[in-house]
Formats: sequence, C-alpha cells, structure tokens
Amino acid sequence: MSAPNPRRIGRRLSAVTLILAFLASGCATTPPEPEPLPPVPAAAAPAPAPPPAEVRIRPTAPERYVVQRGDTLWDISNRFLRDPWFWPEIWVSNPQIANPHLIYPGDIITLYYVDGRPHLTVDGGPRVRPTLRLSPQVRAEPLPPSMDVPIQALQQFLIRPRVVTKEQLEDSAYLMAARDERLVFGAHDRLYARRLQGEPLGRRFDVFRAGGELRDPKTRELLGYEAIPVGEAELVRGGDPATVLLVRSDREALIGDRLLHQEAEEQNFLFTPSAPPREAEGQIISLFDAISQIARFQVAVINLGEREGIERGHVFATYQSGRVVRDRLAGRLGEQVTLPDERVGLVMVFRTFEKVSYALVMESTHPIERGFTVKRP
Repeated sequence: MSAPNPRRIGRRLSAVTLILAFLASGCATTPPEPEPLPPVPAAAAPAPAPPPAEVRIRPTAPERYVVQRGDTLWDISNRFLRDPWFWPEIWVSNPQIANPHLIYPGDIITLYYVDGRPHLTVDGGPRVRPTLRLSPQVRAEPLPPSMDVPIQALQQFLIRPRVVTKEQLEDSAYLMAARDERLVFGAHDRLYARRLQGEPLGRRFDVFRAGGELRDPKTRELLGYEAIPVGEAELVRGGDPATVLLVRSDREALIGDRLLHQEAEEQNFLFTPSAPPREAEGQIISLFDAISQIARFQVAVINLGEREGIERGHVFATYQSGRVVRDRLAGRLGEQVTLPDERVGLVMVFRTFEKVSYALVMESTHPIERGFTVKRP
C-alpha cells in the first residue's frame, strides 16, 4: 500500500485543495556596492509601487490552534484572518519540519507578533520534537495521518471543465454508434468512434459534450466554447470506426459526444489562495452545470484569463449590481436611483485558459448568478 499523499487538506467534496506551496526563503549574500548612477529626471521616474495590503487579524483569532482532522486551509485561514487569501503573507516556515508547507492533524499553529506584524507558524504537535542525542540505529516511525482527499472527489472541479475552440470542436473524434440501437450509454458500454486512426491502444480520452458559446458581455468577443464533461473512454480496438470503452461516466453519453486527449499536465494541485491583480475586474459569464444560480462549492466561469494575468488561486469578490428603483418621495414624479452594488460571496480560480477561467465559490451569502461582477476583494 502506498503512503498517503500529504498534499491536501480536506473534508469530503468541500475540502478543496488549498495547499501551502510556498518556497522556503533562502539566504542571499550581500552584493558589492554598484557604481553610482546619474540621477534620473523626475519625469522619467517610475510610478511608486502600491502600498502593501493590510493583513487584518480577526479579534477572535486564537493564539494557538490544534489542527483537527477534516480542517481545510480555507477554514484555518478564516479562523485567524479576515481575508484568508493573505495567509502566504504571514506564514513562517519551521526549520524543524522536513516540509513545513504541509499541515497535518495535531499540528499546533501559533500566532505571534514581531515589530507589530503578525506571523503564523507550526510550533508544536507530533512533527515538532525537542533535539535529542541518539546513538546510531535503525528507527521506524509512522507518519501522522494526513488530511488527504480522494482525488476522485475533486476531479469534477479540478480536471474536467474545459474551454475549446471552434476548430477543436470540428476536428475532434466523436461517438458514432453502439452495437445495439440504444441512444443513451454509461460506464462499461462499448461504443464506436471515428477520427481515431493512428491512436495507440489503451489511450484514454475525455468524453465531452459541446456547450454554449462563451462571449464577453461588453465587447461580444467570442472567448470559446464550454466542454461539458461526460466521462472517460479508453481505446480498445483501432480502425475506422474504432472501438472505445466507457470506463467512467459522469452523465449519460450520447451519439455525437466528442473525445479529447486527456491533459495530464493539469493534475497539479499545489496552489494557494492569493489576491489577483489590482486592475482585474470582470463578470461571471456562465454557470458550470447549473441553470440560473449557484452557491458554495459550485463553479462559475469568468471572462478573465491568462492574458489578464489570472492565475490559479486568485480570489475574487462577487458583487450583485444594484437595481435601478424610483424614489417616489422625491418630487411629484419621483426620481430614479441606482442602488449600490452588494458583495455576495468569494470565488477562487482553480483552472485558467487564455481568455476565461473557472472559479470555485468559497463563500456566498446570496445565490450567485450570471452577470455578477468579480473583482479584487
């Protein structure tokens, strides 16, 4: 049996993998003093850097907290910070731990201050022990139980959603028929597919169904097409048509569903919550696997992607635009007034494409709908 993977903190589906993946700080040598440079004219001086964000500690934050089985990093961060995505700003690595960026049940997280600035670190628990003088010998010690999450519980959110181009839709392989005359298929069914010539036997494909267009609500730019996940298929016999076996199904498979090569490079779950660029602002343009509203741990598509500098782990606040109402007490005919936008939740990006991103709803105080604004909290 393989050792448990310590990369994630979680609980069932709600335990999204918010793993501390920060690089340990290194020591730098002092460089020699450079030759003096001529003064830069005032007009050519760069704009001053924006002030660092203020890390706000909750008044109810404990001085010490013992990590419990089932805790998520988001919950632990929320226990100490008003804004959980600033966790990397105050985390301090413990040199006594081989990998101080992973957290286990029993670890003791301590809050302390240096020159008025808050810091968090693991300073106790089963992995932090006093220095002992040991004689040479062979020692075996079991690892503490990790808060690992079965990856199958997270695949729907972290792997399967995709955005494709029109050319990918037109050129991809597709399911054509089955041995019988059924129209709906599921796991373990054998189907016939076309456009798989030259593919090696045993290769796995994501089966998906073409969804709707993704367009920017303001510019009307076509950002891509949603690929709705259906399941997973394996090539078991070549030819044209080829034979594939549905090895997993998330929903019913239909004739005409498409097959895409699996993206193995996407199976990297080391990302942490962080603040997006200050100028990043967009809208929710689609709801993944939902009709009109979503809430916590459901998925939204936003019209911001890699070209806008969006990365996995970026956290956005979602806002409902204020309605335009008539103030009937202001004059005879009344006056139209726009109500202020209301913040209704937080979403965290977990998958990015060039022009769009998928985001998981981490908090919601009101149902989130298509058209809501997303911007830096």
